[in-house]
Amino acid sequence: MSQNTPAALAFDPADPVALTQALVRCPSVTPAEAGTLALLDAALSAAGFSVERPVFSEPGMPEIENLYARIGSDGPVLVIAGHIDVVPPGDLAAWTHDPFAGEIVDGVLHGRGACDMKGGLAAMIAAVLRFRRENPQAPGSIAFLITGDEEGPAVNGTVKLLEWARARGERFDHCLLGEPTNPATMSDMIKIGRRGSLTGKLTVTGIQGHVGYPHLAQNPIRGMVRLLAGLETAPLDAGTEHFDPSNLEVTTLDVGNPATNVIPAQARAVFNIRFNDLWTPETLAAEIERRLREAAGNAVRYEIAFNPTNAVAFLTQPGPFVAMVADAVEAETGKRPALSTTGGTSDARFIKNHCPVVEYGVVGQTMHQVDERVAVADLIALERITHRLLTTYFAATQPA
Repeated sequence: MSQNTPAALAFDPADPVALTQALVRCPSVTPAEAGTLALLDAALSAAGFSVERPVFSEPGMPEIENLYARIGSDGPVLVIAGHIDVVPPGDLAAWTHDPFAGEIVDGVLHGRGACDMKGGLAAMIAAVLRFRRENPQAPGSIAFLITGDEEGPAVNGTVKLLEWARARGERFDHCLLGEPTNPATMSDMIKIGRRGSLTGKLTVTGIQGHVGYPHLAQNPIRGMVRLLAGLETAPLDAGTEHFDPSNLEVTTLDVGNPATNVIPAQARAVFNIRFNDLWTPETLAAEIERRLREAAGNAVRYEIAFNPTNAVAFLTQPGPFVAMVADAVEAETGKRPALSTTGGTSDARFIKNHCPVVEYGVVGQTMHQVDERVAVADLIALERITHRLLTTYFAATQPA
């Protein structure tokens, strides 16, 4: 154990593997903090960071504890963001290893959150601690935005933590978010944006009746088929330089009818669209409404409602910071990563309103799965990549 190890910890938090194990051993299923933030508080406070743990609440939503830490008072400010909450493990008997034991077997660390995203966060924190030990007088500032609400409603987490920080006068120049971005190897992918998400709920109303007397009824299923076909008559777009074409998928279709001789009164469908930066939720909703009107004509009675908490698409334009991250990955892995906007949503959609944000983390093949795991070698690689990025980033701020 290093002489710099906090007295409250029995391991060196600058060791990315030991720190990942310690975090995995905290069963922080949303909204439980389960000791994770206390652990990080101890590690960062001992390294000289000013640490605060604001708690946010809202009626009908779980109360969430978050962590904000900073060292340095000058610019630039590089913020590292992440979440300590995890999804439930599911059937414990289905796991090969205890999901909250952090066991290492044959060079692989097992446990819930190992790759999404306690491993990524731990590797980045370890890199920052090593960098500060080696460069105690480094220019600029490093901050951490750590939430416990990314896997949950995402209401009392990063959004409010960013608002809280801004109200205190905090400003950020760039952000590195440690989500698991790599499909197979640590050299695969950096995310420089995310697609937006729009969910629509479509209801078609008919007239219930006996199947033997169809002239006295109106089958809403025919109308629903007609409307859904109208939504997909033509592609929404052809994609952009950094985004794939927008994609609509019907996720549920239901009439709630257990009888075989009754024409139902209503049919319901839910669809989700992952869209690129050609659209906003508002412009896309308008296009969907136009297509529905055209398909319905005067023959189909329907209602459409859109989820009010949809995500917007965004892009961090390739530039010096994106290049720095890619350079660090290439220097440590020997291969330049692709710049991508694929995948689901993340808290980057909130951070992008405050500063440019890039996502990079470990291999995410097993995220949210039974037997979630991460290669020890990938944790070590991510620590080195982050350390190299810190060195380059802050060297660029020093006078020539």
